[in-house]
Amino acid sequence: MNHSVTHKDAAGPQKIDGQNAVIVEKKSEELEDSKFDLGGYENPYQYLKQFLRTTDETAADKVADAVMGSLTGQGQEKLLKSLIEHACCSFDKKISATADMNALRKDLKPGEYPYVNGYNRDLYNKQLRSLQIELLKLQSWIQKKGKKLVIIFEGRDAAGKGGTIQRFTEHLNPRGARIAALPKPTATEEGQWYFQRYVAHLPSAGEMVFFDRSWYNRAVVEPVMGFCTKEQYETFMKEVPSFERNLLSEDIILFKFWLNVTRGEQKRRFRQRRRDPLKQWKLSPVDLASLNKWDDYTKHINQMFFATDTVDAPWTVVESDDKMRARLNAIRFVLSSLPYTDKNEKKIGELDPRIVFRAAAVTGTLTKKDKDGKK
Repeated sequence: MNHSVTHKDAAGPQKIDGQNAVIVEKKSEELEDSKFDLGGYENPYQYLKQFLRTTDETAADKVADAVMGSLTGQGQEKLLKSLIEHACCSFDKKISATADMNALRKDLKPGEYPYVNGYNRDLYNKQLRSLQIELLKLQSWIQKKGKKLVIIFEGRDAAGKGGTIQRFTEHLNPRGARIAALPKPTATEEGQWYFQRYVAHLPSAGEMVFFDRSWYNRAVVEPVMGFCTKEQYETFMKEVPSFERNLLSEDIILFKFWLNVTRGEQKRRFRQRRRDPLKQWKLSPVDLASLNKWDDYTKHINQMFFATDTVDAPWTVVESDDKMRARLNAIRFVLSSLPYTDKNEKKIGELDPRIVFRAAAVTGTLTKKDKDGKK
């Protein structure tokens, strides 16, 4: 046995390495051959941590043999018990965090986010991986069946649209999945039929297209910020249901997500973007101007839902103050809605009705059939 950790029950001089807080032994043949019963350790788990810091071995099986070979039978028993206790404590923390994440806000008021705490990150990562595997199955089905999928992501500034799209697409085959994030229209595009520049990005057979903002710019941002006339706005609101029916008649599968963020959370994200050099590009003059137009945005959002939340092309609201909950539920909603091959309902999991719901529930036009979950 050849390692440099000295133990409290080992003979010979000892000293503490201040940088690593590791006990370092003075080498001697007597210590090289000694075995330890860990009697001097208040927590035998610390012995393993010290051993791992100092050994040059990297293979797990060889490290295990070396550790066990350095201990007496009594020392091995103590270490095993300590490892089990440590694992139980870690498990309890995860259970507690998972339980805490479902705590609901008391006296919830309209417009408030329902949950007090954020989602458990370990659970999020595990569930996201399962959902992304299901998304690959969905993509395969779309390609083999020649389906055409469009998913629109709308929402206030800093609602998490881009991050949600990223979780949808990061493991998809890029040959069959595209993101459409259109810049400000050119002078030529301004002279065209309004929908024309969006039509150019619609999917061919076997493709999935994710719109990071869409033709619904004209329903909310443009009228609020004065980027279109009243007549242009009213024309759009009349034409969009017919336009979307035409998409459906061309066998396009259409999802429309509205990512909803509270005013306080939006301000927090804006401050974060201003401080972080890697996120400052996300903060535009329009974003800052929108802070003082919250109520005007709200009015136009409600008008958009009322006019364009149709039976053929409904809006789905995703509460997005907690980005992890929002991403999981948006993906689940799409996967739950489509009959793709080898679908694993258990891996998809259940939708959270506090996080994802029909826009009609917000506008007060929810029918009894919708409430019952029937179509």
